Amino acid sequence: MIFLFKKEGKARFLPFFCTFFLFFIIFSIFLPKNTLRAESPLPLIPFLDSRDFIFRQYQGDVETGRRLVFSPRRNPDQITENLTIYSYLVREEDSLLRIAARANIPVSTLASLNRLSHADDLQTGFLLLLPSMPGIFVRENPLSDLERFLNSSRSEDEYGILLSIPQEGRTERYLFFPGDDFNSAEYIFFLNRGFRFPLREFRLSSPFGQRISPITGRLSHHRGIDLAAPEGSEVFAVRSGTVIDIGFDEILGNYVMVEHDNNWVSLYGHLSSVNTSINSQLSSGALLGRVGTTGQSTGPHLHFELIQNGQNQDPARLLGIFTGE
Repeated sequence: MIFLFKKEGKARFLPFFCTFFLFFIIFSIFLPKNTLRAESPLPLIPFLDSRDFIFRQYQGDVETGRRLVFSPRRNPDQITENLTIYSYLVREEDSLLRIAARANIPVSTLASLNRLSHADDLQTGFLLLLPSMPGIFVRENPLSDLERFLNSSRSEDEYGILLSIPQEGRTERYLFFPGDDFNSAEYIFFLNRGFRFPLREFRLSSPFGQRISPITGRLSHHRGIDLAAPEGSEVFAVRSGTVIDIGFDEILGNYVMVEHDNNWVSLYGHLSSVNTSINSQLSSGALLGRVGTTGQSTGPHLHFELIQNGQNQDPARLLGIFTGE
């Protein structure tokens, strides 16, 4: 069970609840009209400011929670009994990093509990859940690529605690791993917007942007990156999505285009073979083709593009490729 507040005597709890209810009514009346409202069964923190008494209550819970989580004699029952969940309506000036710093709770904890696949997924008006303890929350039924990644890398063991948390009129089940943080692979996955590498092994042979074309010898804009790899190497979908185009182009050779959420599209060119079909639903890491040298190519490699809202982005930056290794 998750308690909304610390268990105290009735004489202290009732006045606090009445004061909280009165404050909530006043806050609702004066809430800016351009701010989205959201219903939550959890106590709402109006401001991340120590002058706000609900935030001070939360800060006290965090102090207690951190002490229990990092105790050498950590007790799962004590953790379950003392874990509290608050809510906060994200404002325009907020960022996930700022909120994490104010709450004294890691970014990974907030991301895993709130189903955020990337820091930029946090939007104004989002009802963010703020737990009182650091750790990783793993959904029982993962939906996003990051959630599936977390779910596959962690399983219920001696320190995984099963929790039920109320969210927007329903109850979600999580495994909570107190004190855990993203591992290095999970952080890379989170920081690069959840895109995985399209190849197991490669060498960055041509970057994004202005370059001298190896075909024409003239300066031109390269809309993607070239990843050199042995012919026949497996090419994987960098994120779950739907195949929207397959074809042959004089320059790209055999290519595949996949549409992802948040208006992202990935393109894979110079393929020797294609292992998918139009309208196929691909999961992240699904095999879609093999490296080749079709089209205008000087050797076997994958031409890879990432496009958002019709604009080409630098895949190397999004994938965390800096040295080409």
